[in-house]
Amino acid sequence: MQWVRSGVAFGEVAAALVHGLKYRGWWRAAEIMARSMAPLLDGVRSPSGSTLVPVPTTPGRARLRGYNQSELITRRLSEIKHLPWLDGLERLPSRRSQVALPRSDRLANVLQAFRVRPSLRGRLRGAHVILVDDVLTTGATALAVAGALARVGVAGISIVTFARALPPGTRAAP
Repeated sequence: MQWVRSGVAFGEVAAALVHGLKYRGWWRAAEIMARSMAPLLDGVRSPSGSTLVPVPTTPGRARLRGYNQSELITRRLSEIKHLPWLDGLERLPSRRSQVALPRSDRLANVLQAFRVRPSLRGRLRGAHVILVDDVLTTGATALAVAGALARVGVAGISIVTFARALPPGTRAAP
């Protein structure tokens, strides 16, 4: 992992936006999230040679919602920063929701849950990939996705999220 950056701490306001986007169809929240994430890409190592890649949701959740929230954020972030993006990952359908799992079970649940789309493996090989997601909680999903990308030979992996859950008892900086 080259770097991990998040726009805000996962507090009340961030939770309302994330949950609204995921569960209430507030697809315009993706605009707010992308705008808060865009400055995080200023001055980072190799942003111009990078490709944005959204963390995929399960096919069932995508059908239920009508969209992948990370893809909506990625599309908008791509427009703002003039960076290319690829829908290069697939999430296999047989995994339980991470939300329902305790921290200790999250990594095992997603360890082999992702793969790079066969048709895009060549385009991602040697690329610097910036994974885009709504929330970084334990990092289990990010590690599992990074593993799938590493297996096809990407040159570097970084992560940008709208929010980051802080460890219990930790307070966000003002």
